[in-house]
Amino acid sequence: MIVASAFGSVHDFFHSSAWYVIRNLAIFFVFVFWAAMAYWVYKDAKHRIADRMIVWVVTAIGIVPFFGPLIYMLFRPPEYLADVRERELEIKAIEKRLGGQDLHCPVCRAEVDDDYLACPVCTTKLRQACVTCRRPLEASWQVCPFCETPIEHDPAAIELTQTKRPPRRQSSR
Repeated sequence: MIVASAFGSVHDFFHSSAWYVIRNLAIFFVFVFWAAMAYWVYKDAKHRIADRMIVWVVTAIGIVPFFGPLIYMLFRPPEYLADVRERELEIKAIEKRLGGQDLHCPVCRAEVDDDYLACPVCTTKLRQACVTCRRPLEASWQVCPFCETPIEHDPAAIELTQTKRPPRRQSSR
């Protein structure tokens, strides 16, 4: 009789309205948690993966209850796209500083790039352009490496490209 009354009270609890409310709330919270995980997979993938189609495929995997987000977390890219871009920009800036690529116009000393044909500040001609493809040429080139056109050298451009870098100081030891 004691066992029957114990099971009777358990039976009564699982058929009570309190149990139905608890069960329905638990199901609701599990559903909300599942939807939140799928949304998190989408948002995180959008920040880590550049290809939109792959983002949607990963999101579809993330919809699989509880195992999808776990699989995504195991195989997702380790970095955000913004971090990758920032690191690449920092590396380019460091390479530019260390590589001695600070080229200046010989007339006005404005900073110029390797591919400039003329100084954007004082309009001094810095390099000769290929007559066929219009790309900038080095003074020592005999043929354009881009279109294989023979080069006729302009003496003024040769002088300007040779004076673009200051000479290095020799260290005394």
